[in-house]
Amino acid sequence: MKKLFLIALTTFCSTYSFGQSKNTISFQAEIVNRNGDVIYIKDTKNKTIKEIKINDKGVFKDTFKIEKDDFYMFFDGTEYTQLFLKNGFDLKLKMDAKQFDESIIYDGKGAAENNYLAQDAIKNEQINPEKLVALSEDEFKKMTEEKKLTEETTLDKSGFDKTFIEIQKRNISMNIKGLKQYYNESKAAQKLNNTIAPTFNYVNHKGGTTKPEDLKGKYVYIDIWATWCGPCLKEIPFLQKIEEKYHRKNIEFVSISVDVKKDFEKWKKFVADKQLGGIQLFADNDWNSDFTKSLSINSIPRFILIDPSGKIVNADAEKPSSPKLQEVFDKLLN
Repeated sequence: MKKLFLIALTTFCSTYSFGQSKNTISFQAEIVNRNGDVIYIKDTKNKTIKEIKINDKGVFKDTFKIEKDDFYMFFDGTEYTQLFLKNGFDLKLKMDAKQFDESIIYDGKGAAENNYLAQDAIKNEQINPEKLVALSEDEFKKMTEEKKLTEETTLDKSGFDKTFIEIQKRNISMNIKGLKQYYNESKAAQKLNNTIAPTFNYVNHKGGTTKPEDLKGKYVYIDIWATWCGPCLKEIPFLQKIEEKYHRKNIEFVSISVDVKKDFEKWKKFVADKQLGGIQLFADNDWNSDFTKSLSINSIPRFILIDPSGKIVNADAEKPSSPKLQEVFDKLLN
């Protein structure tokens, strides 16, 4: 989970309300440390419905119309945050892009719902995966039931827009379902530790094929990913740094793409364009490959650590972005 802390932001230089109408949304912002020069508003199908240019001071002002009241995504080219939009809203945003959700503050009509979403994202980030998986089944069931009840009760008492409440309640149910999936997968992964890792024989980006037997005698850190997976792509810079730090050690870094077969060329180009290191492999049958099925992998990114004898050290290893991963490597490799 990313480190969470708030950062002070400069105030708006203007509170001018531009072109506000019941039939359009007014949206203005001041963004410190922006990641790009364009903001994209995307719908639930990831279709861009509006592009907004940011000036040199990190400020933008725009008006636009949406087809229906719904949740949308605010994308700055690097990170996303969720929005609830409704024609007639007059939103003013302050944000530091380096901290993103942790720094978001909305003002104006529609601010209450969107401040709730920003804070909800922070609360979800604060869930400790290790503590979650350490819970017994009864403890986990009690925790998720209490979480759902608390969040739904808060919404009922909020006075928020009715459509917002309806959609957010569905999201709460989906989030609980996601937690259950993570919990069950993690428990299943724990049972795989200290067992012989399943085998594979996948196409290597550099040519030929590679199988685990080719890497025996070394630790192997496997990244299961796909070119379409946002969380996977966020881990790439961290993985590259880890690879660089440990490249002289007794460990191989293997990335296995579960892209569908029709995207094979897209994968090849992505690996080349991004100059991805390590051993880059393409799974023979995406999600349905025997290797991923043997490890009960239903969500990505997923990382697996295997020892020199071919046994699984951790079937759900720390992500490259976690400082704990380096602690594990230092203990095993030094």
